[in-house]
Amino acid sequence: MKRYYTSESVGAGHPDKICDQISDAILDELLKQDKNSRVACDVIANEDVIYIGGQITTKGYVDTIKIAWDILKPLGYNENDFKIINAIIPQSSDIALGVDKSKNKKLGAGDQGLLFGYAIDENEFFMPWPLVLSHQLVKRAEYLRKTNNFPYAKADMKSQVTMEYDETNGKIKIAKILMSIQHESTFSENEFKNYIIENIIKYVTNKYKFNDDYEILINPTGRFVIGGPKGDTGLTGRKIIVDTYGGFAKHGGGAFSGKDATKIDRSAAYMARYVAKNIVASKIAKKCEIQLSYAIGLPNPQSIYVDTFNTSKYSEEELIKMIYALFDLSVEGIINTLDLLKPIYLPLATYGHFGRIDLNLPWEKTDMTDKIKNYFKNNY
Repeated sequence: MKRYYTSESVGAGHPDKICDQISDAILDELLKQDKNSRVACDVIANEDVIYIGGQITTKGYVDTIKIAWDILKPLGYNENDFKIINAIIPQSSDIALGVDKSKNKKLGAGDQGLLFGYAIDENEFFMPWPLVLSHQLVKRAEYLRKTNNFPYAKADMKSQVTMEYDETNGKIKIAKILMSIQHESTFSENEFKNYIIENIIKYVTNKYKFNDDYEILINPTGRFVIGGPKGDTGLTGRKIIVDTYGGFAKHGGGAFSGKDATKIDRSAAYMARYVAKNIVASKIAKKCEIQLSYAIGLPNPQSIYVDTFNTSKYSEEELIKMIYALFDLSVEGIINTLDLLKPIYLPLATYGHFGRIDLNLPWEKTDMTDKIKNYFKNNY
């Protein structure tokens, strides 16, 4: 039986990703000055207005307007294009009651929430191929645009990859690639499309040694001149499937960008990926999905769920016992294990938060595999 699965990605100039980048740039700047900054920063970009809101409590200072322009100008915008409004307020004192650590109280979760981590052994990224290729396509296109090697191209862009999974022989091939890339109003359509095929699509598919008999769609409407916030409203945290697993795994609904590590939407999602990836890397499962849940103000998870999709000889109960034994899933434990008080977040606002072997991310390390193997060797 053949199954077809599709994932997408978007480029740095997509309106939602503009907002994600501004939010995470503000977070990083504050963490440089005060590692205990409490940040929940959300941005909306619509037409010619960019609104920076949220709740922040910090000993640091950030010029949010300057930060926004630091993101916007490399994308081709100038100071006549937007009016930027700063409307940030301090963190709620009620929330602070839950997350502030004291002598007699452990660091608690900044909110309730459920979240998922996932890993699969399809490739070196431990990620689904459709999402990996989708990210690589827009990443390649943006690189060519930024280095002035991509004629007519502008910053707003999307990719979408459909893969064929043949369950009879286990083979995976590309079935279809879609790219939508913003361009100048005066352009040669044939030249533009041929450039994309030869320098982006074929470059990526050849790099990863995939088939070349796939269908290609480029700018299906025929024209993509109006892009960015002038073409579609952008909002922080709206590309949560692009940011995670491309639809292959469940999602708890919480976004990442603009949130400090006390927000378990972000930090515990990174930890769930870390656990799932180490389980798969230790070869006790071919794929693994983990759910964690938390309650506001409480330090430890309220539940753990594990699914290995019948690819492990160990039961869910046995895997959960191992997780409790080897991983500290408290809010403070996650922050310390993954070193999350550092300004590492802006690069994650584009091209996904997981499978990023181009970045030295703590949750992408497979340093727990020997401990996992030894645990099962000694206990089962």
